[in-house]
Amino acid sequence: MKPQASTLTDDFDDPLITFEGEEETHEGDLWFLPGPLEEEADDLPPGPRAEPPDTAVIEDWAKAEGVHAARLARVAGRLGALDDRLLRGPEGWRHRLALIEAADLSWFAGDRVSSDRLALWVSMRLSGAQDDPNALARVGWAVRRLTGGPGPKVDLAAFLDRRDPENFEGSTERFEDRAGGWLDVMAAAGDLHPITRSCMGFHLWSLAGLGQHGDQIEAAVTASRIAASDGSGAIFAPLAMGGAGGLRVSGLPPERLARWLDGMNSAILTAMRTLDDIEAWTGRAENVMAQLSGRTPVALRRTFSQWPLVSAPMAEAVTGASRAAVQRNLAWMEASGLIREVTGQGRYRMWSLDI
Repeated sequence: MKPQASTLTDDFDDPLITFEGEEETHEGDLWFLPGPLEEEADDLPPGPRAEPPDTAVIEDWAKAEGVHAARLARVAGRLGALDDRLLRGPEGWRHRLALIEAADLSWFAGDRVSSDRLALWVSMRLSGAQDDPNALARVGWAVRRLTGGPGPKVDLAAFLDRRDPENFEGSTERFEDRAGGWLDVMAAAGDLHPITRSCMGFHLWSLAGLGQHGDQIEAAVTASRIAASDGSGAIFAPLAMGGAGGLRVSGLPPERLARWLDGMNSAILTAMRTLDDIEAWTGRAENVMAQLSGRTPVALRRTFSQWPLVSAPMAEAVTGASRAAVQRNLAWMEASGLIREVTGQGRYRMWSLDI
């Protein structure tokens, strides 16, 4: 039977036809309508998550410290022995160790400043045409910070001699702000051992946005000062004297801390052997040079205990003696087997201890 149609008309619309007997359509069959609210939530993408605080990393380093507690105690004991020895020894010992550490750090960072070039630069500001003045300035800064001055916890920007007038790396955030964030994390880690904190600070250096202007040397020197912050004789903890393996950046905090402790242990042993050699040489030199009179022999002996390599102009500048007196005493010390010439040249010669 053909369905009846009812027609509605007006002046504007076309006839609208409706059919009787059409089955009622359920709302659930309308595919274009959204589902229930609880189902709609499951289809939404995940929203942004809150970033963990900067101090959350401290927990990982605290766990790493617990894993290596015994090894940490051994290294801390050796650092304490070095601190006591430097406290009782002459000031020149600290200076000599700082020169060796700074030179080794320069090779780790790629600047490759040798001990003789560094000695000439620090003592007389002399450099050759082949020397990189920026590299010498960076390593010279390391020597100054490894031999004294306020530590990084007081004012990191002043410690680094860095007050950037421009925005740091093109960012709207200034260097002082980034340094403040790094210092806040270090302060929050006050319950960790200074050696653990030094390792954490070194590995957080670039993550904090402090990587600029020879950042590897800056990070290592800052960390070495933090590690020795509880000492009285050792201003810094050696890190690179026994090789820079402890400064390698890879792995999780337990792996990094293990390498750090092994590297520091090796560096401390190297520093102690260096002090043993200097102490033995000083005793021998005092006996051999007892027959000499004047202040130049004593000043030269002190100079050789402070500097790895010494030239005649450098000895003249450091001791304040005349050129003739310096050259005469250097020749006598070389003939007596106390020092040896290391360049093999007729000019620009350098001497070191004959141990």
